[in-house]
Parts: sequence; C-alpha cells; structure tokens
Amino acid sequence: MANFSKSNVPQFSVEVYQNEYLPEEGREVNAIVTVTATGGGTIGTAVSAPHLYSPGQGPSAAVAIMVDCSGSMDYPPTKMRNARDATAAAIDTLRDGVHFAVIGGTHFAKQVYPGGDRLAVADAATRDQAKQALRKLSAGGGTAIGTWLRLADRLLSSADVAIRHGILLTDGRNEHESAEDLKASLDACAGRFTCDARGVGTDWEVKEVTAIASALLGSADIVADPAGLSADFTQMMETAMGKEVADVALRLWTPVGTTVKFVKQVAPTVEELTGRRTEAGPRAGDYPTGSWGDESRDYHVCVEVPPANIGQEMLAARVSLVIPQPGSGAAQNLGAQGLVRAVWTDDMAASTSINPQVAHYTGQAELAQAIQQGLDLRKSGDMDGATAKLGRAVQLASASGNADTAKLLAKVVDVVDAATGTVRLKAKVEEADEMTLETRSTKTVRVKK
Repeated sequence: MANFSKSNVPQFSVEVYQNEYLPEEGREVNAIVTVTATGGGTIGTAVSAPHLYSPGQGPSAAVAIMVDCSGSMDYPPTKMRNARDATAAAIDTLRDGVHFAVIGGTHFAKQVYPGGDRLAVADAATRDQAKQALRKLSAGGGTAIGTWLRLADRLLSSADVAIRHGILLTDGRNEHESAEDLKASLDACAGRFTCDARGVGTDWEVKEVTAIASALLGSADIVADPAGLSADFTQMMETAMGKEVADVALRLWTPVGTTVKFVKQVAPTVEELTGRRTEAGPRAGDYPTGSWGDESRDYHVCVEVPPANIGQEMLAARVSLVIPQPGSGAAQNLGAQGLVRAVWTDDMAASTSINPQVAHYTGQAELAQAIQQGLDLRKSGDMDGATAKLGRAVQLASASGNADTAKLLAKVVDVVDAATGTVRLKAKVEEADEMTLETRSTKTVRVKK
C-alpha cells in the first residue's frame, strides 16, 4: 500500500482541543479536532485507495467542467461570453496529464469536448482544441442540473485516477427536473467525485447551489458580476490541481456505552457530517472529508459518555484519518490520531470552564444558522423575526472577529450596536448582496490558538 513517508505526499496530523473535565453525572464531551495536511506539493502525484501515482506514472486527476448553456445565459449576451472565457482560463490552469472534459448543460447534458463519451488528456494541443470547441457554446434550452452531474460522473469514472473533480456553473433555477430528481443525482454522485458550484448573476437559487457543493464536498459561491468568472474559475482549478489525497475519512471510535451526538466540519466552513457516517467495524464510523492538498480544517466532535463517579476517567473517543477501500472492509490508515478524554471532578472551576476553541466554533455554527434563518424569515415577511435573528448574527460576527461576515451583514441591516445585536432591516437591499450573504453564511473565521 501507499508509503506515506514519501516527500510528495502530505503528512497528516491531528490535534485535539477540549476541556476534558466533567462534573459528577456529567455526560456530554465536546472537542475541536484540527486536521492538518502538510508537505505535499509535488505536481502530478495523488493518493487514493488503491492508487498511488508518482511523477511520470500517469495522470493523477480528472476534471469535468459543467457550463450552463440554458437560454437565460444570453441575458445579457456578455454572460455567455464570460462563461466561455472562464472555462478557457480553467483549461489553461490544467496541468499536463490531467484527464478533462467540458459539458454544456441545458435540460439535458451534452459533451462539448472531447466528445465520444471519453476524456481528453491535457497537453498544449488538447488545451487548444478544447478552447476552440468552446466557440460552439451557445445559449438555448432549459436547466436540469442532475443530468449534467450524471454525465460528469460517467466521464470521470472512466479514468483510472485518484482525484475526480467537477466545476459547475449555473445562472438559473433547476426548473426542468424535480427536486427529487436532483437529489437522486446528488446521492448517486456523492463519494464518487467532489464538485465546486458557482451561481452567476442573481437569478439562481442559493439553496440549490449550496446543496450541490455540500453533497459533493466542494465549495459554493456567488459570482454576481459575470466579469469575475475567469478569476474565480482559475482559482478553483488551481485549488483542484493542488489536491493530492482523495477520499479521506475521519474515523471516530467510541467505547461501549458512548453515543456520538454529532460530527461537523467547522472551519473553513460549517458542514454537517453526522448523517453521512458509514459504519467501519465495531463501535467505529467513518465521516467523509473529500480531497486534501496542503491545508488545515477543524471539526467539532460531540459524544455522550456513561455517567461516572468523581475521580474516574475514560477515553471518550479516538479520532484517526483513513482512506476506506470500498468493498473490502479494509482501510488505509494515514498515521495520525487524536484522543478525546473524559475526567470527572468535583472542581467546579475546572468542570464548568468551556474550552475557547469549542466556544468559538459553537458561536460560528450559530452564526451561520442565524443568518440563514433571518434571511428566510425576511423572505417570508416576518420582519420582527428576521430582525432578531440577523441582530444575533451581527452580535456573533462582532464577538468572534468574523469581519468578512460582518461586512456582508451590514449590507442587509443597519447596525445600531454590534455588541448587543441591535439592528434595523434596510428598506432596500440589493439582491446580489442578500444572495452573497446567504451563500457565504457558512464561512467561518478560525480561532486564534
């Protein structure tokens, strides 16, 4: 199996931040788990069970770019031109040897390049051919995003590579298939490739785009001005090209009598993982984290332990990183683990202290929820409820130092007093500002450790 001492493969480390002290009869244990991957960075190498490629051994990645070609992409005509330019910029960012395809999406999916139900391999010639093929992209038809994703999955799965990634651009609502059909497509594609989703303009549905990114463990964002697409696509592709380890799972082992209450990613964005658990042997479960390059992420783990007497202690959970090998029941261990402990004490100061990292990320998760609830209440006409929720969001953003979110909130509400969360809803809000706040509501600021 893969040798993780190789210099071109990231080394994983796990750090656990928690207050392990519980009062008598205390049962809930919270911990922030910081996972860091460092030391990768050799272009052309990727790891995923059962593949380990070294430079020159072949392609490590496959990428499908899905471009909305529905009729609305012609309004204004510059939108389609910007989408073509952005796709060309992404193609230029592909490294040699990466498999790729371009898909045009309407109420059905069509291959723009290379065609023939296959992928091209990036080099100077195929990049040029792909950019020539983009000239055929024209707007007309409806929107059925599930069909785009299924074609991407079919193409990506044809390549014997480690990293499979999609980039999806839409400018409208998914009006030509049911919500159930889209969900079925997402369920079918989950775990098979990751996907970044972007909404361009302001006529698309935020919850659809964020649901795509969430299900496929990618990022979601708004590009309100189509002129910004090329820079965004270039950055997305650069990030995708930096991924070197795929299909990494956070494995949580708990002892008899211990219950997992939740597992969620809390930085760089809030992402609920609890319902995505896959059983991994006695008292162990795997939570998918997607692909990794050189980066660090934080996870909030909450478990409920059996009550115990003062002076007792126990291992409440063990966290490790693995690459599951589907079908075999085995997993490749990435050699990093962290321990979550519980110690019962009658020292009130110790048992009532909240760990700063746990407190910070609990606030960040509440901030994301308050924004989403506040915007939903505003849309439904409940202005008092919206004011209360968005006021709480302003208070949390201010207290945690989340300056980016505070700036976005200030475009939707007039802030009277950030410390107390006293705000007034703005009478007129630009649609792009409201959609940007909603789309980026789950972005968190990291705690200073």
